[in-house]
Amino acid sequence: MTAQSAKQSTEPIDNLPPAPGIWQKWKSSLRNKILAGIIALTPTILTIYFIKIFITFFDNIISPTIDPLIGFHIPGLGLILAITFIYLLGLFITNFLGKSLLSAFEKWLNYIPVVRTIYQTTKQVLSAISFSKKGFERVVFIEYPRKNVWTIGFVTGETVNRDGVRFYSIFLPTTPNPTSGWVLFVQENEVFPSEMSIEQGLKTIISAGAVLPPQVNFNVVKSSENPDPAKPDQL
Repeated sequence: MTAQSAKQSTEPIDNLPPAPGIWQKWKSSLRNKILAGIIALTPTILTIYFIKIFITFFDNIISPTIDPLIGFHIPGLGLILAITFIYLLGLFITNFLGKSLLSAFEKWLNYIPVVRTIYQTTKQVLSAISFSKKGFERVVFIEYPRKNVWTIGFVTGETVNRDGVRFYSIFLPTTPNPTSGWVLFVQENEVFPSEMSIEQGLKTIISAGAVLPPQVNFNVVKSSENPDPAKPDQL
């Protein structure tokens, strides 16, 4: 072996970066621990902050009227009265008279262009995010938009065609905003069950797949096999 080849063989070893020292390891560990603490603490701080804003908002509305009557201020009284009012309002608009008055009020709002747009948009968003059990029955998997690509969907209903074949109406929400999406009518034997709850499915959609349950029941979803509608584990 010549001297030149020996020199070339030792160059990669000489060019290796030095091993991190104790100070660098300590800085990296400190940074990671601080970041983990911030991530753990931020949701709690934001929750407390928004609760305080919420309580203060209603207190500022109720306190000028109630405080002079009772002679002192009760923190949170505005929130308690607001919740009571909202409950009574909900109780009222769920009966026949309340529904009729609400319908008449909405028709009146339709004559006001800007107010109509704001009201209808807000109502649609709130209706979409109030995922009641009646609206979304369960979480399922379907092969969409092509084979071997699986999409989370929510069963919203079912029907049959003239031949008696059962179809499910599947809502496919967009991510990270599940208030919009598509509705597909999928044949029963092409809809696969999921072990996820409605809440878990929504978390997966809103987080763009970052938040997943510990285990997803993909083992029952096999594209090479057609499910048997007679099996009890199929929908």
